[in-house]
Formats: sequence, C-alpha cells, structure tokens
Amino acid sequence: MSRNGAGRRAYIGSTAGGAGVVTAEVDPESGALKELHRTDAVTNPSYLAVSGDGRLLYAVSETPDGAAAAFSLAGDRLEPLAPPAPVHGSAPTHLAPHAGHLLTANYRSGSVSALPLRADGAPTEPGPGAVLQHHGSGPNPERQTGPHAHAVVADPTGRWVLSVDLGTDSVRVCEIDPGSGKLVMRREIALRAGSGPRHLRFHPGGRLAYVINELDPTVTTCRWDAVQGVLTPVGETSVLPEGGATPTLPSEFVVSADGRFGWAANRGDDSIAVLMLERDGLAPRLVTTVPCGGAWPRDLALHPEGRYLYAANERSGDVTWFTVDPETGVPERAGALPVPSASCVVFGNLPVLAGS
Repeated sequence: MSRNGAGRRAYIGSTAGGAGVVTAEVDPESGALKELHRTDAVTNPSYLAVSGDGRLLYAVSETPDGAAAAFSLAGDRLEPLAPPAPVHGSAPTHLAPHAGHLLTANYRSGSVSALPLRADGAPTEPGPGAVLQHHGSGPNPERQTGPHAHAVVADPTGRWVLSVDLGTDSVRVCEIDPGSGKLVMRREIALRAGSGPRHLRFHPGGRLAYVINELDPTVTTCRWDAVQGVLTPVGETSVLPEGGATPTLPSEFVVSADGRFGWAANRGDDSIAVLMLERDGLAPRLVTTVPCGGAWPRDLALHPEGRYLYAANERSGDVTWFTVDPETGVPERAGALPVPSASCVVFGNLPVLAGS
C-alpha cells in the first residue's frame, strides 16, 4: 500500500429502498469516489465492517428477523460466502468482528449476539448463551420504553466488548467466554437519563472513550480502565452551537488518528460538528459546525490516512466527501456520489485476489 492511498476501496451500505452495498474506488489524490459495483444480495445492509485481514466485508441485514452476512473481497464484485445467518435478534444496526465471532447490536429486540465464524469467515447462527438480552428503559416515552442496543465495540486490548443501549441510557461491558462462546455481562455503566447513547469510539491512547448521544445532541467523554473493564463518564460536550432551534439527532462520532480532533454527524441540523480534543482528549471543545452537504447524515467516516471525511446522507441519497484542514480539523466539501439511502461507509485496500 503506497503512502498516497492508491488502491483504496470504499464500501457503502444503505437502508430500505436503497442501493444495497456499493463498492467505490477512492481517488488517492482527491478522495473522490467512483462507483464500481453494487449488490442487493443482503436486504437492508445498513451497517458494514471489514475483517481484520481485509479479506471480508461483513453486513447486517436490518430486518425484523435480523441476519448478518459475509462477502469475499477477492475482486470488486462482492460475492456472498454463504446465505445470511440469523442473529436471533431483531433489526441489527451495528456489527464488529471480534475473537472468532461476529458481534451484532440488535436495536429492536435490545440484544447483542455473538455469531461464531466458520474457517472461511462466514458467520453462523449463535448458540445457547450467545445472545445477551438487555433490560431496562429510559424517560423518553417515544424512544425508551425498552432496551435498544445500537452499537457493539471491542476495546483496544481485545478483552472487552462494550454494547451501547439507546433505550436504557447505558453501556454494558461484556466478555466472550472462549470455551462456550457465551456473552457474559460484567457490569452496566449508567449514562445521563434521557441522553440516548448511540455509538462509542475510543481515543487513540486507549484510556478514553467517547459516546455520541442521539436523544440529546452531546458527546459524553469517559475514562476507560482496560484492566478492570470500567467505563467512567467525566463530562459532556454539546455538538451544536448555542441557540440552535432545529431538532437534531446525532448519529456518529469519529476521532483523528493523532487524537487531536473529533467530528460528529448531526441529523436534522444536517451538519458536521468539529471538536478539538484538548487536554489529551479529556476535554472536547466545539469549534464549529459545517453543512454535511446533504440531508440526514446517518454515518461519518474518516479516510484511514486522515485526509478526507465522508458523510453518508440517508435522505438525500448521497455520500459527500470533504478535505480536512490538518491544522484546524475543519472539513471543506469537495464532492458527492449518488447512493440511494446511504447509511454507512467503511474502507478497505486493493481487492484481495484469489490465491494471494
């Protein structure tokens, strides 16, 4: 892989009525996207993840029954390894490969599943004890009458699994039993009631984590103790300027590789918030917001080399890209690719050729 990112691919997921999964070429000099292929082999593939070795793309099927699938990346035409595997949960919205399993956060059923992976990397349905059901509720009568797991993330050490629940205003810290494959909850960390936590990102140093809240436009900064598996909230930062009147539901938060900047996607306000992560990341400060270039940015992704930022705008049906000022972190819009119901962007390298 060259330093300028030649050969980089972007994979774009979409929600109901969208384009399925789109493969796009990433221009190494401008960050521009060019569509190469699309597939509708998975229904409602709203969230994607690339395997650690870069050979597979995983996708949820955000449907009432809930499923997840793997695609081979041995070329620009995505090929499913096997039929989608049931997750034993409803409406999975997030997933992550981890420790020989594919983890899914199942929003509607409020659960997290650990699907064992076959030798070729395809997920299989979870066994007994491999679905962790969340319990609880929150004060919002429309969105928090029960649990709604929205994200599942492995910590940087690889020991812990953190599940973020919008419905219960909490993050659960779990482990996967290596013998049985069961998901075991160790503790539940309460966040502010009514905040509606959605996604979680770790600071590059590994000692901090940021939780983006959907029901109140804030990001919660937490200390992370990787020895004990304890998450401790220490502060909140607004991702909107004072006086904003538009109802806004943040969706995603990403962090620069050097830990200096964070960016939040704001749906409703349709903006990208730029935060300076001061005091070694402990004190985020809102610098400014810029238009996302579309409507309803459901996902935000930073190019692996940090030069470009991408917003998946679900309602306007496009992915916009921005050049990032390395000194200020402020993104400047540079272009857009039409993708109906775009909901997620992830990156890979050159396609893996068969036998390589």
